[in-house]
Amino acid sequence: MAPAATSPIDDLRICTLLPSATEIAYLLGLGDAVLGVTHECDFPPEAARKRRVVRSRIDAKASAGHIDRQVRSLGAAGEAVYELDAEALHDISPTLVVTQALCEVCALPYDNVISTLDALGIAPAVVALDPKCLDDVFEDIARVGSAAGAEAEAEARKKAAELRGRAHRVAALVAGRDRPRVACLEWLDPLMIGGHWVPEMVQLAGGLDVLGEPETPTRRTTFEEVVEAEPDVIVLMPCGYDMERAAAETREQDCLTRLRQTPAGRSGKVFVVDANSYFSKSGPRLVDGLKLLAALLHPAIEGTLAHSKDAARRLR
Repeated sequence: MAPAATSPIDDLRICTLLPSATEIAYLLGLGDAVLGVTHECDFPPEAARKRRVVRSRIDAKASAGHIDRQVRSLGAAGEAVYELDAEALHDISPTLVVTQALCEVCALPYDNVISTLDALGIAPAVVALDPKCLDDVFEDIARVGSAAGAEAEAEARKKAAELRGRAHRVAALVAGRDRPRVACLEWLDPLMIGGHWVPEMVQLAGGLDVLGEPETPTRRTTFEEVVEAEPDVIVLMPCGYDMERAAAETREQDCLTRLRQTPAGRSGKVFVVDANSYFSKSGPRLVDGLKLLAALLHPAIEGTLAHSKDAARRLR
């Protein structure tokens, strides 16, 4: 009997060095080929059982202010926030590595990845994600698929088209409606505004971002600047936090008291969301975040949007 034919995917050994890359790989049906992930990869749940090839050098359970100080201290010393486990990488000997070139606070620096691979004598295909907007995210899905072979490439183009279609449908639902003024805060100590794809998400969801600019990095702000911007809606989305942790951080920082001077604060339209799932990571679930945002900005259409109602909470 002739041996069964093998698919090119069967020969793949993938290491995903940031959570969004892991989500993309699973979206494309490549979960079995993912052999190495980061300490932060938690979706889908089975990803958390994979071997970890990246670890953090900071205490991620600390307060927002302490995390910021740890990151700045490492940066001032010329050191990275994350470490690559060279032994694990050697054991896996990946044929494809998906990393990033976007934010050294969020994942391993690209140069560190390349130098470690060179030192180990491993020469996998390397895809570096550097999205600044939603379309970049969709293109990254296609790029990962292309690097994984023809079968995965076809699936990637299909999935990217589906995600684009879902985003366009949200934009069509809010077209012609009054646009509330929106402020998205991505970190609370120090206070930082949402950048990169977040202002675009606000626009597509039918809002006007009064602090952020599309495709630009996040930046520091102050409560005074937020008050002066007079937002009608404020969305607190601390990077990497789920909703419960974000809510706890807002209480610790006494954010609601400081924001009561805004139209949003006076009208009870200050929300905390599950940023870790729907806003922080440049992966496919950003489209779910877009639907969630549209529902917060336009409650009249909430019933037409299939979104997670457990992913946002109004602060009172």
